[in-house]
This record gives sequence, C-alpha cells and structure tokens, in this order.
Amino acid sequence: MEKRIELEKRGRKPEKVVDLNLDNARSTSIVGLTSDLVNLRTLSLNSVGLTSLKGFPKLPKLERLELSDNRISGGLQAFHGSPLLTHLNLSNNRIEDLETVKPLAELKQLRILDLFNCGVTSVEGYREKMFAMLPNLKYLDGYDMHENEASSDEGEEDDDDDEADEEEEVGDEDEEDEPEGADEEDEEEDVGLEYLEKEDIDEDDEADYEPGDKEGSSAAAGDDDDDEEGSSDQPAKKKKKSE
Repeated sequence: MEKRIELEKRGRKPEKVVDLNLDNARSTSIVGLTSDLVNLRTLSLNSVGLTSLKGFPKLPKLERLELSDNRISGGLQAFHGSPLLTHLNLSNNRIEDLETVKPLAELKQLRILDLFNCGVTSVEGYREKMFAMLPNLKYLDGYDMHENEASSDEGEEDDDDDEADEEEEVGDEDEEDEPEGADEEDEEEDVGLEYLEKEDIDEDDEADYEPGDKEGSSAAAGDDDDDEEGSSDQPAKKKKKSE
C-alpha cells in the first residue's frame, strides 16, 4: 500500500493532495497513510482486503470515504478524526449489529451512508433505528427515510461547484474576447470612413473642374482655324489687284 500511495501522489507534496484512489492496493491494515494529508477530501480504499481500521489517520478535511468490499468488522471510531465526513460507503463488509455502527453518531456532517450487503441490514427495524441513531443522515443504502431513492447526482455538490467554476472561467474568457471583437468593429468603421472620405475628395475634384475651360480651349482652337483661313485668302486678293 505504501508504494501505491507514493505512486498516486505523483510527486505532489502531502498538503497538495486532495484525492487519493487506493482501490485494490492489497493490505489487511492501513499502512503508509498519514495525517500530513491535511487537505485530502476524497479517499477510496475499495477491495483492498482490510480487516481493521487500525492506523487510519486523522484527516480533518476528508468528506468522502469509500471502503466497500473489504472485511471490516468494527473500529468505526477511527473516523472521528474526520469530522467533515459526509459520504461513507461500507457496503459488503462484516458489520453485523447496530452497536458497531454507533460511533458514526459522532459524525454530525454524515449525510450518505451505505451498508448494503452487511449483516446489520438484516436486523429488525434496521432502517428506522439507523435514522433514529443518525438524525442528520439523509440517505441510507440509497434511500431516504421515506423510501425515496436518491437521485443519481445526489451529493455531488462538489462536482457542481467545479462545473460552476469552469463556467465562470469560460465566461471570463468570453469577456476577454469581447474587446477583440470591438477592435474588429472599429477597424471596419475606420475602413468605412476612409471610403466615404475618398468619395468626398472625388466629389471635390469634380466640383473644382469648370466646363468653361474646355469651351475656352475650343474657342482658342477656333481662332487658330480663322487665322489659317485668313492666310489662305491673302494670295487671292493680291491676284485680283494685279488684274
């Protein structure tokens, strides 16, 4: 189990570890799990082969604990060092009577408890007695005290919070993108203004152009033609005089 713990830490410092999956890490007792995991919130020890909870450390921030498919028969007071525990799965263990379960009454935050396939579930009045013993319990073996089944996402508040955080991050990214879109709109507006200004300049050029200049040029051309005609008439006049 110790090697598996180190592997699951993935080089992280103990205080940086918030979840730990040690399923199938074969051991009859808790070995290598220490109280320096001060921020651990989720711990899974399914199908490990545990026969006792000896060595279970104080984990002050632990909220979810999976211990199904082991051979635990008692010692549930080991969980008193985890007062924030809300979810506890002890299904398919060797818990045979209500007396063994009594230490769980100290866990005031416990909301979901699973003892399915444990001998204690065969005790007469099991469910009524369990809800009376654990007044803060909401679901026992997947059902509330009125036999209403827990929804599939019941107790997944933490996951919802994570999703909400992601949505907020996405929202922040969208907000950061907005200025870029605004810049694009500004660029389009600048292009439009440049186009309009160019049209205005073209119109001004047309306004400065005076048709009279063209007529003047034509008149000048006409004068030139008259001069040429005058020149051609002069020899004719001289010829008449000589006659």
